[in-house]
Amino acid sequence: MIRPIVRDTFFLSQPSDDAQKEDVQVGRDLEDTLRAHRKECVGLAANMIGVRKRVIVMNPGIGNFCLVMYNPVLVEKEGAYRAEEGCLSLPGTRVAERFREIEVEYQDAQWKKHRMRFSGFAAQIIQHEMDHLNGILI
Repeated sequence: MIRPIVRDTFFLSQPSDDAQKEDVQVGRDLEDTLRAHRKECVGLAANMIGVRKRVIVMNPGIGNFCLVMYNPVLVEKEGAYRAEEGCLSLPGTRVAERFREIEVEYQDAQWKKHRMRFSGFAAQIIQHEMDHLNGILI
């Protein structure tokens, strides 16, 4: 289901709780909402659709493919740099410190654990959305 985008900075600045198996629908709603905003957005966190759970989705620009991550944790990072980013929930752009390469542990919709490396723009998207989960507004 496509959900409205939250723009309330007080809500967005609150850290999210761990996702549970019953939160799989949140991931589906994130996918639907991201696809509806694909011309202006490449990633979403659950709090951006009004749910304070640790779930993110990203589209690295490979067709209609979306990767949903439940309870993502950044376990490795290297190559710090400064990036200027926009956000669907907030007007304008802001500068953020990012890392060129990251490794993330997360669970999929079947609650299977994964550990993957990402680089470049995909890594930047994931870091932005993980900031949302921690209540960091970029």
